[in-house]
Amino acid sequence: MARGEDRHDPSRPRPKSRLASLKAALGSTKTRAFLRLLTSVGATRTQETLRLLPFVVMGLVALIDFGSGPTSGLLPLLALGPAFASVACGLARTTVAGLIALTLCVALGVYNDILWTSRTNITMAAILGVTVASVLASAGRLRHERQLADVRSVAEAAQRVLLRPVPRRAGPGIGVAVSYTSATAEARIGGDLYEVVTTPHGVRIIVGDVQGKGLEAVETAAVVLGAFREAAHDEAKLQGVVARLENALSRELSGEQFVTAILSEITDLTDLGEAQEGTSITVINCGHPPPMVLAADGSRSFAEPPDEALPLGMASLKGGEAVPHQIRFEPGDQVLFYTDGVIEARDGTGQFYPLASRAHLLSGSDPQLALDALRADLLRHVGRPLSDDAAMLLLRHRTARPLTSSAA
Repeated sequence: MARGEDRHDPSRPRPKSRLASLKAALGSTKTRAFLRLLTSVGATRTQETLRLLPFVVMGLVALIDFGSGPTSGLLPLLALGPAFASVACGLARTTVAGLIALTLCVALGVYNDILWTSRTNITMAAILGVTVASVLASAGRLRHERQLADVRSVAEAAQRVLLRPVPRRAGPGIGVAVSYTSATAEARIGGDLYEVVTTPHGVRIIVGDVQGKGLEAVETAAVVLGAFREAAHDEAKLQGVVARLENALSRELSGEQFVTAILSEITDLTDLGEAQEGTSITVINCGHPPPMVLAADGSRSFAEPPDEALPLGMASLKGGEAVPHQIRFEPGDQVLFYTDGVIEARDGTGQFYPLASRAHLLSGSDPQLALDALRADLLRHVGRPLSDDAAMLLLRHRTARPLTSSAA
């Protein structure tokens, strides 16, 4: 979770070039949707090609053997039909491919007057053996595909329970957007976590990262989210929520495991009787990367805590209670919470993702579309599947500033 200075550098002017225009076009929502459609169409065409390939191959072999006579010796190649069929066809189609190959072998043997010769008999035996093996392979492939579909269904159900959809609004005029990218192949969830809860004490938010990966990390994330959803309603202070999370993790974690997290609460200073009116975000940072604050005037900064608490699960090592600090949250401001999978994502040359210089991508009118553009840029920067889960949660203050009038 190291945070190098290169991730806090201000953005540099982007060159006005055709390449930059192309990248901007590829980053648009409509373009990404069109590319997804093309990918889907391409995948469908590939499947159809693979299903037709066995019959095309057998037809070509039969046509060449028919024209060249018995000296060509191409009959054994008919076994490619059922072999190719096992790659993308079902049991019936694979069996039909084997029967067609066997029929063509007999027909060509009769035509070339070599039926029941040793070469033809060996070819028919080979086709029969390949067909049986292909049917068995096809059955195993279909069983594996069904199991994978079941796993995906379970993962989607677990995601709906563990990472529930967050509300699009967190109070009057405050928009919310979230993005999650799992590093685990064929999975939708991992060790990163987030939640937005509206409570009698205000809107409370958690963004965290569980040490480790796999099912164990998912189980720990479930413990943290379950404890947070309950404590956020019960505890009057944010410090109390942290204490409840520590208690829950102390019963689950073992060894040197821990969870980095940021707990925050949207606070209306007017309701609290503060000298300054407006809205702020109260934050307790438990060893997590600091949120990026994007002010309405275009400036950006990272809200480094004056007193950073230790990660959750390490309560025995710290002496006192976590100290909260406040982030001013004026109309037009944005606050981006993220996990270290974002800032530690590297490209092919080993360069970290420059989050600060990509802040301009969050200037779109819709918070979710703006965050999707940032996620797409992150994936383009890496150029391959992420090595760590990456979660981002964006808060945007969209309330217009009230007009003030002076007394005469």
